[in-house]
Amino acid sequence: MDRLQEAIAALHAVDTDMGAGRKASRIDPAARLMVCMTFSLVTVSFGKYDLPGLMGMSLFLVVTAIWENISVRRGLYRLRYLAAAVILLGSANLFYDRNIVFYLGNLPVTGGLLSALTLCGKGIFTVFAAYFLLCLIGTEGLCRALRRLGLPGGAVTVLLLTWRYLIVLLKEVRRMWQAYGMRAPGQRGVRMRAWGSFAGLLLLRSMDRAETVYQSMLLRGYDGGALRETTGGTKAAYSLLYVVCWLCVFMILRCIPVFRLAGRIFL
Repeated sequence: MDRLQEAIAALHAVDTDMGAGRKASRIDPAARLMVCMTFSLVTVSFGKYDLPGLMGMSLFLVVTAIWENISVRRGLYRLRYLAAAVILLGSANLFYDRNIVFYLGNLPVTGGLLSALTLCGKGIFTVFAAYFLLCLIGTEGLCRALRRLGLPGGAVTVLLLTWRYLIVLLKEVRRMWQAYGMRAPGQRGVRMRAWGSFAGLLLLRSMDRAETVYQSMLLRGYDGGALRETTGGTKAAYSLLYVVCWLCVFMILRCIPVFRLAGRIFL
């Protein structure tokens, strides 16, 4: 019960943060999505030993967090489980590649350690890029960008409504859990023999709620589209400049090892 309440509160908090990030912006959501996708592709294209080159891609995350005033500490807290999973997967390389690549002073650095750090960096960078994107454009902006990039309207509508009514589904589960707890006091969780009926009742209640929501949407003039397109010459100009600038930066960071050159200059 407490976990369900925490999940509902967390979804409300995330939706509030996304709402704060959906302020009037001169950059189109499709442009931000294109930059985020390009950043992820360039990030994963680095070699497994190219940690200095990969660290240069952190420039995009740092600039975005500072310029858009995004809390990195809050992001670390919310993405802690994903970050832990990425680190756990990357740490497996420590046992497979034990060849010494170079020495850091008197400390030998193995290929497994270097590849593990590189893999963890790739995963964390791409996850934070997606988190920043959602904070900046929100779910509606993401769906609008996907629609503009050619995704079918039905799929976009399903994605948007799934996010909007996920909290409603969790509240239905919470009500059913409360009803079950009143009929089985002192019992922790749902018995295994009741799992089937519990899931079936949840499906029926979800279908009834979905029908109610759909009828309400029809009464309010729903015509099959959940998004309204907004265009403007000024926004298009800023969006194009945003995309071109970041693509040039990504190309420079991919071709030139900035961190390695900086280390040679200062050391």
